[in-house]
Amino acid sequence: MRVLFLTMADMGSMSNRGIYTDLLREFRDRGEEVYVVCPSERRRKKPTELVTEDGINVLRVRTGNLIKVGVIEKVIATLLVEHQFTSAIVKFFGDITFDLVLYSTPPVTFDRVVRFIKRRDKCKSYLMLKDIFPQNAVDLGMMSKGGLAWRYFRKREQRLYSLSDHIGCMSPANVRYLLAHNPSISSDKVEECPNSIDPLPLRARVGGSCAVRDAYGIAHDCMLLVFGGNLGVPQGLGFLLEVVDACRNREDVFFLIVGSGTEYSRIDSHLRSGLHANVRLVSSLPKEQYDALLEECDVGLIFLDPRFSIPNFPARLTAYMEAAIPIIAATDSSTDIREALNDSGGGIWVLNGDVDGFVAAVDRFSADSKLREDVGRRGRLYLEDHYTVGRTYEIVTSHMTAT
Repeated sequence: MRVLFLTMADMGSMSNRGIYTDLLREFRDRGEEVYVVCPSERRRKKPTELVTEDGINVLRVRTGNLIKVGVIEKVIATLLVEHQFTSAIVKFFGDITFDLVLYSTPPVTFDRVVRFIKRRDKCKSYLMLKDIFPQNAVDLGMMSKGGLAWRYFRKREQRLYSLSDHIGCMSPANVRYLLAHNPSISSDKVEECPNSIDPLPLRARVGGSCAVRDAYGIAHDCMLLVFGGNLGVPQGLGFLLEVVDACRNREDVFFLIVGSGTEYSRIDSHLRSGLHANVRLVSSLPKEQYDALLEECDVGLIFLDPRFSIPNFPARLTAYMEAAIPIIAATDSSTDIREALNDSGGGIWVLNGDVDGFVAAVDRFSADSKLREDVGRRGRLYLEDHYTVGRTYEIVTSHMTAT
């Protein structure tokens, strides 16, 4: 089977670990021919090129700059990508017939390139729904519902859903939301297809290993809580700042914030203006270094903006479960991360904004290292049963034998 994967993500090397690269390698290892089309931003000053990496054919298409740019430049570059992708597919994959076109949101503006591939190759299409746009922008006050921009992107969103033979959602709540707000979609084409990874073997924690603590000046005998990943508006990180303020005089806990994004400077400024001896902000780390860091942490943190009406399901959940560390999730009430943590026994959920509830969760884990170990192990077992790329492969390819 020939699989074409379309993405706006910066794929980097196909040997890198991540929810998309792990899945593509799973397809490769199952004997499928894998082709990837992804952007190569103008700032890299490289032409469109086709390379083979780890047995995967990667077409990097020269595009405008898509990240770390102004809103207008980002919108224009995003809208141009579809034509750029289609032209590159015609040029480099003109004599290749695909059996499956696989793609994810964001963005919702892949409908024309998906339609082109489906018409040309008579292939099946599968959407991995990772983002519900434009509603997420409405929730965060970035777009007005009913406005011109909303109507445009909503139309593109609906067209993408219509073109997709099957739609895989991150969680049961996502399935329910999609069907409730898009009555034209048949329930037969929507299913749960969660974020997944190829988990590394779980390594026993080495007693006395404190390389991370020594590197960042963290006491060896305190509980280390980590928040890693994107530091942006969707994470609702104002609450993170409330939490570290509430815990600033504690010597039994330490907060390590690792990542980059639009909120980085805000967090940095807040920490510099206060007396936060038990908090450290670190710029983004390479994936391998971040994975090694997680092995020395005691608790993983998840935050989501409380305004969300769409049920987001952050991929960082799998990273914490892979490291077998318990989770404290402070989110909106729409997401079903709470149910996932309850079902797995892998952590504690609180509503974003409930400082007392969050501090109580911190207290519970800080007081009992055995509890942390047990909860982390349960989360790891749940990951191995529910969030592996092997399971995702089976979900997606189960439709390929249908007539």
